[in-house]
Amino acid sequence: MRSKRLFVIVTRKLPDPIETRMMELFACRLNLSDKAFDKSELRAAVGQADVLVPTVTDRIDAEVLAAASPALKLIASFGTGVDHVDLAAAQQRGIIVTNTPGVLTEDTADMTMALILAVSRRLAEGERLIRSGGWTGWSPTSMLGHRIWGKRLGIVGMGRIGMALARRATGFGLSIHYHNRRPVPEDVENALEATYWESLDQILAHMDIISVNCPHTPATFHLLSARRLRLLQPHAIIVNTARGEIVDEEELVRLLEIRAIGGAGLDVFEHEPAVDPRLLALDNVVLLPHMGSATIEGRIGMGERVIINIKTFADGHRPPDRVIGSML
Repeated sequence: MRSKRLFVIVTRKLPDPIETRMMELFACRLNLSDKAFDKSELRAAVGQADVLVPTVTDRIDAEVLAAASPALKLIASFGTGVDHVDLAAAQQRGIIVTNTPGVLTEDTADMTMALILAVSRRLAEGERLIRSGGWTGWSPTSMLGHRIWGKRLGIVGMGRIGMALARRATGFGLSIHYHNRRPVPEDVENALEATYWESLDQILAHMDIISVNCPHTPATFHLLSARRLRLLQPHAIIVNTARGEIVDEEELVRLLEIRAIGGAGLDVFEHEPAVDPRLLALDNVVLLPHMGSATIEGRIGMGERVIINIKTFADGHRPPDRVIGSML
């Protein structure tokens, strides 16, 4: 790898400092228009590149990877999740896949906390009332929301983001509960004053607020199924800043429409960028355009992790954020 300058294809527009540094280090083809690649363009890219830098919107499936040239040895994904890459197909072809873990933890936890507050206190609804010109002044019974102090927060997925959320939520007086594949270490649990629930069904049935913070994998597709969503209490709210596919959106919409649950804060959607039009008509939902990690600092941090992974690979070493694959 040291004998040649790697040819890197980047599928979307990245922050200017990141693109400048990439051009200095590698032979790059950038996407200055920021138009998403279609499948034929992705196939062409994997057929030409030594390194592909995709984002979460690029579906690098087995069909795309079938067009990969032997030169493609690294997919350095710009993002934490890797559910958009067929890892089995990549591994079969000896392609290393990396991501950018840890960079977006605080930003996503901030947005999750913001959505909890926004839904509970009807912030988006109040803002729309002001903009519409319909506000006629303060009233004792106008725009009544719910206090979050003293409520029970159930975190589904106690990884980096889940723990960062727990730290924030404690400061707002929320009681912290969580479901995970296994309990976190006892010292972490004690520091967060968190209670572990082995049963997902039980935690869903007993919480005031549910936050979805687990990764999307085949095992977590519709983890919050129609049956499980129906376990939520009538006043409960659900917040999702992870992936839309984790929640059965069809059932979620139905429960929101009939007011069988209290509300929802959604930054992600099952079929995004398409958003169910029924969600748009509901006033008990706060909708965001997948912006949980959208900070300048976070995006630059992601780009820096991508560069570190590519540079480490180019120098003949194991990339630090390797998801699958080995040096060949």
